[in-house]
Amino acid sequence: MCARQKGEACTDILVCDKQHGLECDYSASFPGDPGECVSQEELGCELNGKSYVDGEVFQPSCKTQCKCAGGGVTCVPLCPEDVRLPSSDCPYPQRVQLPGKCCKEWVCETSDNSVQQDVQTAYNEVKVLPALPGYQASPGFNCIYQSTEWSACSRTCGQGISTRVSNRNTVCRLEQEIRLCMIRPCQALPLQRPVICL
Repeated sequence: MCARQKGEACTDILVCDKQHGLECDYSASFPGDPGECVSQEELGCELNGKSYVDGEVFQPSCKTQCKCAGGGVTCVPLCPEDVRLPSSDCPYPQRVQLPGKCCKEWVCETSDNSVQQDVQTAYNEVKVLPALPGYQASPGFNCIYQSTEWSACSRTCGQGISTRVSNRNTVCRLEQEIRLCMIRPCQALPLQRPVICL
């Protein structure tokens, strides 16, 4: 079987011609579907109108770091997604953008009763969610559900993991949750001997 040429469909078995600098681009494919053979120069990525070369790591903002790989962009947050509330000795917490800092931080300020009322109203409007199916909550068990977003997948191809912090458990304690993820399949090395094409 001959290596696939530019513009042809490619898979883990139908590999692109590496001698001509071709790679399989899965960026426009759904998981499990074939990719397209493109030159390594074409395998770059574009984000917000700016182009990046394959393998390049970049920061589109101080809050995010991204990597261009296989024609796709994977980004991870650089700011902590801290869902824990400030301690009880901070009656007027606010998460604010401090001068010279990229990520928001909790600050404690003294305030008059109108701000205290606003904070109290915000706490009162948080919905209490029931425990997950399969968990047995004790009678009267109430938990204010808190959770970060799922992180980016740990791998740009093949099976990886994604994490988040959540308190949706029987003890209402913030714990890290892990789930499996896959952006696209990885290219497997061919097990066959190469065929010379004329």
